[in-house]
Amino acid sequence: MLPLLKHTSGKKEHSIKWTIESLVELFKLSEEESKEVSPSGQQYSFDNYVDRARAHLKKPGLFESTRRSFFRITDLGLDVLSKSPKEINVKFLEKFPQFIKFRHLRREKIEEEQKEESEQTPQEY
Repeated sequence: MLPLLKHTSGKKEHSIKWTIESLVELFKLSEEESKEVSPSGQQYSFDNYVDRARAHLKKPGLFESTRRSFFRITDLGLDVLSKSPKEINVKFLEKFPQFIKFRHLRREKIEEEQKEESEQTPQEY
């Protein structure tokens, strides 16, 4: 997630498409590597990785959405970068209350779905 945050460190708006393309260049990915299809078969793996990283950085307020498929770094995101973290991962993001809340709500939703599935009879599947 750190390369994504660094790459979009200007306060200007970035499209997710431009971001993916520029990160492909930054990481020197081959056409084959950048177009590898995810297990679901519905998206390229690298695109999915970048979009998920963007979503994770948005939850604690390091990014903000400006319009559909566009985002920019926030002052909080710039503050994080100014401290030169070695990496940004889920454990790092758990320093932010908004991220903890997101993870907690997500976990509750998964548990509720699993509970509903376990209560169904075979005929309901």
